[in-house]
Amino acid sequence: MIIKNKEDIVNVIREDEWMMILLKAVNTLNLPDWWICAGFVRSKIWDVLHNFCTRTPIPDIDVIYFDPTNIDESVEKKIEEKLKLLVPQIPWSVKNQARMHIKNNMSPYSSSVDGISKFPETVTSLGVKLDEKENLLLTAPWGIVDVVNLVCIPSFCTVPCFNSGG
Repeated sequence: MIIKNKEDIVNVIREDEWMMILLKAVNTLNLPDWWICAGFVRSKIWDVLHNFCTRTPIPDIDVIYFDPTNIDESVEKKIEEKLKLLVPQIPWSVKNQARMHIKNNMSPYSSSVDGISKFPETVTSLGVKLDEKENLLLTAPWGIVDVVNLVCIPSFCTVPCFNSGG
């Protein structure tokens, strides 16, 4: 299969029952400005582009959200526990992007998408989530050109394109 645009990516994720189960589980928590991101999205795209029949294993499922009112890391651990109750056997990793600038020695992030734009490579700077009507949304601050062309470059080498979509 060829993936040419954001709509193609959304469609392959929407058709993946396992990914949708995880997205629906996170959606039930009503986290502010949440996304499942990084390898969850990139690996799906690359598996499709390589015509893999078996999902490439990923070490964890990265869930991010943005809540500047409470940056206590223990809150993230409580959210992970809630997710483990909803979908056991998943290695959940939850991070509040409102505190990650401290860990990464950067200026404060303005949102989860801003945090995603700070991920190390352009091809992992991707996120998906469900809106209040369960529509699947994709964010790609660096666009999708690198990921669909299997090009992995550090995100600090370029300028984010945010809403360009490609």
